[in-house]
Amino acid sequence: MPELVNPTRTHGLVDILDRVLDKGLVIAGDIKINLANVELLTIQVRLLVCSIDKAEQIGLNWWRNDPRLTMSGAASAAAIPELDARLTRIEEQLTRLAQSAGPASGSVSKSSRK
Repeated sequence: MPELVNPTRTHGLVDILDRVLDKGLVIAGDIKINLANVELLTIQVRLLVCSIDKAEQIGLNWWRNDPRLTMSGAASAAAIPELDARLTRIEEQLTRLAQSAGPASGSVSKSSRK
């Protein structure tokens, strides 16, 4: 029992974080809001904290296939000219719109301000 009061083993924050990342930590909970026995809202919270190595070990590697997070060299090289062409088209459209609107479009006439 004295070991519980004065533990001989002390853990620093780094040791605890290392253990959590190595083993993993799962936090799960549900929040339900009811009014007069009618369920209005249910929130399910699931959180997994672990290292990338541990996540891959248990089969979680969604970031490897997510195109928004990973772009191979060939895909990123192909995307840059496409984005440049799209930007050029948008700029040309804006220039045409500005020219067709004329210089008076930016000012408000006195009769329309009433």
